[in-house]
Amino acid sequence: MIVLGIDPGTAALGYGVVERTGSRLRAIDHGCFSTSPDSAMPDRLLAIHGQMVELIELHGPDLVAVERLFFSRNVQTAFAVGQARGVVLMSAAQAGLPVREATPSEIKTAIAGDGRADKEQVGRMVQLMVGLADPPTPDDAADALAIAIWAAHVSPATEARTAAVLDRAAIAPITRGEGSYERAVREAVARERAVKRAAGA
Repeated sequence: MIVLGIDPGTAALGYGVVERTGSRLRAIDHGCFSTSPDSAMPDRLLAIHGQMVELIELHGPDLVAVERLFFSRNVQTAFAVGQARGVVLMSAAQAGLPVREATPSEIKTAIAGDGRADKEQVGRMVQLMVGLADPPTPDDAADALAIAIWAAHVSPATEARTAAVLDRAAIAPITRGEGSYERAVREAVARERAVKRAAGA
């Protein structure tokens, strides 16, 4: 099984391709595609689409894995990532490929055993898991390989899992009850309140 992992962004889009044979993982390709800040947004999105089409045609993946949009303090960045995600999802749909998605914390937990692992920890674990001589660079490519590794190990039983009610940006939103996204939001809000209370004490 070949998995194309994508760390979405309009300025820089990380990609990583892994192959799983039994329990063995092998890195096939990874890198980062950048668009010019001088280009208009429609042109940047078109360039990302072209890159996605090229990657899909080159590697013939069985599925595409993409990082789920998580809430951000920087609204402008969140919008840009959301636009890039849309292009990635459309490209996968055009090729008839299934999509798996996960939040950054879910990926870090799966790769490094800690949902708050830093970039260096994730890079080192990715290196070990796919047999690279050095940690992958840049960080966008390492993140893309990480989500590809995560997706390669997701069981078929969880493939059809839908996202939580709050996560309207997910590929298959709207299930009832608290899901991982809602739980992460609730925990983040609780942490932020605790920090504010401590600062005010």
